[in-house]
Amino acid sequence: MNGIHDMGGMDGFGRVEPEESEPVFHGAWEGKVMAASRAMGAIGAWNIDQGRYGIEQLAPQRYLTSYYHRWLARCEWALVEYGYADADEIAAGRSLRPGKAAPRGRFTLANLDRIGNRGSYARPSSAPARFALGDRVRAKNINPKGHTRLPRYVRGHLGTVERLHGCQVFPDSAAAGEGDNPQWLYTVRFDGRDLWGADADPTLRVSVEAFEPYLEPA
Repeated sequence: MNGIHDMGGMDGFGRVEPEESEPVFHGAWEGKVMAASRAMGAIGAWNIDQGRYGIEQLAPQRYLTSYYHRWLARCEWALVEYGYADADEIAAGRSLRPGKAAPRGRFTLANLDRIGNRGSYARPSSAPARFALGDRVRAKNINPKGHTRLPRYVRGHLGTVERLHGCQVFPDSAAAGEGDNPQWLYTVRFDGRDLWGADADPTLRVSVEAFEPYLEPA
């Protein structure tokens, strides 16, 4: 979907001001939000793409708060969306009725090692890659209502395939609960002036990882 989360190429947000000696968390609540998010993933409550789509649902004024405010809002949305809580329980801050069992059961200390390493999203291919290194391709000008990993700023623009990553879980399908639907994944390089106009740095190149359904021959 199109939304405030797709910020590539946007301006007017002010300077990026790195915080010297920034702590891992600015408050204990941030650590709790991260722990809750990882735990819900560990028990299979929702997958990474469904989680990303939850963040994309946020209104701009909530999205532009802070990283962990977004994660908290995503958890609240996903708990209701996937049937683990009701809106009145979110408002109350506690359970009001028995909860739904998660696919992988309860989270225990035995899960810690597993969630400390991200799993592989590589999948066997069912067909040969449509594009090869050096091919010129065009990113499709799509505006889907669901989740997509194709940035708006490259849609409709020409690029060159510079790397193949094999078949991977297709985020658009995974976010919709439609299974892995493996698709070939490419790195596509775009010319900065083609993306940003004649005022862009002539030496600028932008590389984007794009799935095969996002691309068409140039």
